Amino acid sequence: MSRSILKLSITSFAALSMMAALMHGGLVQAQSVDDTVVEIQLQQVNINEADAETLAMQLQGVGASRARAIVEYREEHGPFMSVEELTEVNGIGEATLLQNRALIVIE
Repeated sequence: MSRSILKLSITSFAALSMMAALMHGGLVQAQSVDDTVVEIQLQQVNINEADAETLAMQLQGVGASRARAIVEYREEHGPFMSVEELTEVNGIGEATLLQNRALIVIE
């Protein structure tokens, strides 16, 4: 197996492990090729309560301007009724939603 394919496989495994961890407590422990062990604590974010700073820090592909757009949309239209409604926010597409689906909660 070539090194690039091995890196891709490890990356894919790590992503799947992180998603599984979210469903079982949010703690991920992964071992890299050089045997370094890394622990990552993933936090879910309630998009109906989080401020723009929290959204930008917690969600992948969401910077300060997109985070502000999420908060503005919520203020104008009321709380999000579904995770999919997030795509109604300018700049948030299906790819961003897919990247963050396991992190987003609505309460």
